[in-house]
Amino acid sequence: MTNFFRALWNSIIITVPTVILVILLHSLIGYVIARNMKKRWVKWIYYYIISAMFVPISIIMLPIVRQTGVLGLDNRFGMVVLNLVMQLAFHLFLYVGFIKTIPIDLEEAAYVDGASEWQTFWHVVFPLLKPMNATVGILVTITVWNDFLLPLVVLGGQSEFATIPLTQYIFDSQFSTDYPLTFASYLLAMLPMLIAYLIWQKRIINSVGGALKE
Repeated sequence: MTNFFRALWNSIIITVPTVILVILLHSLIGYVIARNMKKRWVKWIYYYIISAMFVPISIIMLPIVRQTGVLGLDNRFGMVVLNLVMQLAFHLFLYVGFIKTIPIDLEEAAYVDGASEWQTFWHVVFPLLKPMNATVGILVTITVWNDFLLPLVVLGGQSEFATIPLTQYIFDSQFSTDYPLTFASYLLAMLPMLIAYLIWQKRIINSVGGALKE
């Protein structure tokens, strides 16, 4: 009834690229802002982006639906782009705060050795972001995988793009709910996250613990 494996593929196609791009792009943006916070215009940009955390998603839902339709983003690629933009404020807040705790002496030493700013970030700063990358990765995975509202309004009735949370909706009707099928479907929806947790738990814990020790 849910075409589970198609929904599973849609959820993976949306979640995995989102997690990778969020960690790479948001950490880079956070680094640029954190190291240039003394500049007034950078500080204003930072506070402008952070202010998005105080805007309820229900207020911008209609503009999102209209714009994604006009731009042709009412698909899986559009979901990745929307998640990148809509989660930027919170992640920027986390990354900027964390990067400020990294001694700038490490970067200056890299500059003395001839490294460019781009090389300094990827070879010096980014490895030190392991605990924050792990935290952000977990938050993004859970948020995107379990998201129901955004796929509902953006993807609408396009069953070929339906994610796992959207397929659960098929069991709820106006007058009744098929509980045996509903909970069986819920269990299937949980399995990928449980498997991912069992596979990656040691690496996540080691990356966080190792980085903190360093």
